[in-house]
Amino acid sequence: MDPDLFFVVGLVVAGLSAPSIVGAFAEGRGPRMAVVLLVIGGGMVAYAMTARPNAYSFETIPDAFVRVIGHYIN
Repeated sequence: MDPDLFFVVGLVVAGLSAPSIVGAFAEGRGPRMAVVLLVIGGGMVAYAMTARPNAYSFETIPDAFVRVIGHYIN
């Protein structure tokens, strides 16, 4: 599969873990699902970064999103 897709989906999944972490701590329970989401998202980002070394940085994140969205819309 496309490393750009793994990178973008991994960032989205890892980003979705943040509200889950806050919600879990606010309710006084362990953030189990948040940790699972963070590990899955981190693993996807790590895979993408090892598949294409030096291709991703903070400056290229918007470009990766545009490439993925453009690839699947077209």
